[in-house]
Amino acid sequence: MYRLSLGLLAISIFLRTSLSSAQDAKELFRSMQRSLGGRDKIAAVSDFEQCVRANAWDNDGKFHGVVYKRTRWIKPNTLRLDQVGSGNSYVVYFDGESGWEILPDKGFVPLAGDELEFVKGYLHGIDLKSWLVDGDATNEFMSPASDVVAISTKGDSSHHTEIRLDPATLLPTEERLVSVKNGDVQVVNQTRQFVGWKAIQGIKFPRRIINFHGSQKVADINIQTIKLDGGLKAKDLSERPSDLKPVMSGCGS
Repeated sequence: MYRLSLGLLAISIFLRTSLSSAQDAKELFRSMQRSLGGRDKIAAVSDFEQCVRANAWDNDGKFHGVVYKRTRWIKPNTLRLDQVGSGNSYVVYFDGESGWEILPDKGFVPLAGDELEFVKGYLHGIDLKSWLVDGDATNEFMSPASDVVAISTKGDSSHHTEIRLDPATLLPTEERLVSVKNGDVQVVNQTRQFVGWKAIQGIKFPRRIINFHGSQKVADINIQTIKLDGGLKAKDLSERPSDLKPVMSGCGS
């Protein structure tokens, strides 16, 4: 009976600690939301347009020059990407289920295979969507450190996202995509570092983002312009350019 009581006590303590940790982690995430401008403001955005200039490298560290990317998104799942760069130009349209792309070496083709998975991941990672993941009951929140929120899918321990916050501002400083192998070996697949913040319609966006694949820097991105609620139309985003070239509309000029 004594051993049983100790076992029940240990289980009770473990359950309370795990529950508290999950609650604290979600509250830390919501503190980040408030620092970004507030959940209501973020959720109210109906469309988003962004122009960036980036220095790009491949996974071997070879410099690939400057690229400009125009991103347009209509809530919830309509996405258009137009990018211009030396050997790295493309156009992508996705409506949440299917779409098309234009690549210099392939012309106009339907989205499929790895390209389709890439676009699905890109859409999922749009900040205005990922800043609201606390509204998805399938997500689980933990806090491995006082300034870190880890987000995973319930019942799936194979990967998670870690967001590190500035202790003073509670704004993100780094986001990592982590895979867990053999039960406990963690591998950082991708990292985004955030430098500087600017408020647009009361919502803060990073001014600069540095991307890594593993330990290799692959992009140093400077955000040039951001527009919210500009009245984007799905019909315009789905329009195929007649010359099969990216439609930059001043982005990068």
